[in-house]
Formats: sequence, C-alpha cells, structure tokens
Amino acid sequence: MTRMNRRAFVQQVALTAAGTAALGRGSAPEAASQGSRRMTMSLSPGAIGVRANQVESIELAAKYGFEAVDAATAYLASLTDAQLSELKALMNSKNVVFGAAGLPVEFRRDDAAFANGMKEFPRLAAGLQRAGVTRMTTYIMPSHDSLTYSKNMKQHAARLREVARVLADNGARLGLEYVGPKTLWSSRRYPFVHSMAEAFDLIQEIGGANVGILLDSFHWWTAGDTEADILALRSEQVVAVDLNDGTAGLSREEQIDNRRELPGATGQIDLATFMNALQKIGFDGPARAEPFNKAVNDMENEPACEVTISALKKTFALIR
Repeated sequence: MTRMNRRAFVQQVALTAAGTAALGRGSAPEAASQGSRRMTMSLSPGAIGVRANQVESIELAAKYGFEAVDAATAYLASLTDAQLSELKALMNSKNVVFGAAGLPVEFRRDDAAFANGMKEFPRLAAGLQRAGVTRMTTYIMPSHDSLTYSKNMKQHAARLREVARVLADNGARLGLEYVGPKTLWSSRRYPFVHSMAEAFDLIQEIGGANVGILLDSFHWWTAGDTEADILALRSEQVVAVDLNDGTAGLSREEQIDNRRELPGATGQIDLATFMNALQKIGFDGPARAEPFNKAVNDMENEPACEVTISALKKTFALIR
C-alpha cells in the first residue's frame, strides 16, 4: 500500500513539474564468489502490478524461482499461532523466505496522521517478529512545499526515531530509501534528502543502531553515487535492495521516478558494478525489482513474475 501511495503521489508531482552515518562506515570484507552470494532474489508483488495475497505471493515466488517474498504486515499480524505455523510450513516446503515489509505508518503528513499510525504499529511490529520478519523499508520524499531542509530533517528524524524504537523492540531493522531523480527533488519549493550521503545524515539524526538504507540502483545512479559509496558500507547498513534500469532516450538528469525499466532492460545503469559492490560487502538481504513500469504492471500475474525473475536472474549473473 505504501508503494501505491507513493506511485500516485509521484505521478501527480511529475506531471506538475514536467510542464557520514550513525552506524559508521566500515571496511568491506573480502570479495565473495557468485556461488557464495547471500543476497536473495525477492518478489515484491505490488511493485510489478501483481495482485496476490500473502499465500498466493508465496506460491508465485516458488513457481517462478524467487527466493524471497515481501511480507504482508497486517495479514501476518492477524494470524493465530496455528495459522502462522501452517504458513511457515508452506514456505519451508517451497524454499521461500520473507524479504522485507513496507512501513505502514504515515510519517510524511500531519501530526495526527502520524500519531494514528503509531497506535497500531507496536502490534503490527510484534506480528512481524512472530513471523520472523526482520526488515522493514520506506522511502523519503525528496522535496517539500513548505518545510525547509532543516525543518524537514528535524521532523523526519523525530518521527522515524519513534518507528525505529518500536522495530528495535521487535528485532527488526528499518531501511530508508533516498529518491534520486532531479526531476522530483527539484519539483517543489524545498529539496530534501536525495543522495546516499544525505540519507546517512538523516540516519545520524535518527540515531538508531537498527536504521540503514534501502539501496535502489535507479536512485544510486540518478543521485550520482558511485561504487566507492557502496564499498564504504557495511553489510548491515543495507537493509534491502531494489533493482531497476533507466529510461532509454533520457539523460540521467531527465529521468522520472515513476518511469523505469526492469533491471538490465536498457543498460543505462552499470548494474555489474552495483551488484559486485554489494557482493563485496557481503550484502545478505532481499533484492527485488521495482520498475514502476506500465508495460509490466499491465501484465497478468504470471507473465509479470516471469519477466521479472528473468531480469533478476540476468542481473544476478553479473556477479563475478
């Protein structure tokens, strides 16, 4: 649901506009071979237009060769112990694990909306812990109409600090996705966090040892971040990864957030460098496709899964 809200918001903004870290940087481990990779190919149904509940998503993931699947927070929190045991048995039989869950708390709007979301959050986070989900992600909108950079930083840090505390109490990490396209961060009056360095400035303000980044190849590229930026990270600082490619015919500065391609489709992004840098630091979490692509979204569930796993397998094959 979080992804869909962002998609609608980003589309509206795009149409209107068109007319060092708290965790610390560390030395990377020795490079690992492809055979010893720890990152998983994960299915994020909503990101490719697949309409499926948690059980259906697990079945689709297993059928098409995904190794992980997004966690449906509200559903998992609603299960009895017996139902959860049955779900875990299904996943074990299919060799599918949970990847990450999306943050269900609305922290970008007014105080009332945030407070309302936080009322239910401890229960939901506890449900994820029971299910064995240890990663949750959300994105940071890179501009604002009324909040200056410093005021926006203060608000984000205060609210996400509360979120991180609840997740820490339930054994989970929070991954923050910075959004890189210039067409979006320059579309409103006050630009905000839109690069890896700025994301870690925010993490430092939050102060939680369980807060890291959701690293998206599209945002990494559009922000002008580099291989060295990834190699400076420790594995635990990367909570999850999104894999995408740029739109052909547009320069890096012209890219639009809700117009992307499946990884490897256009070759605009150096995914070999991106993937091998993650491999070198020992990233051990879910890597999923999030193309915001109409052609993929318009497909039926099974063809969408088929083209997505094909793109992911080709991208993972770049690991040396």
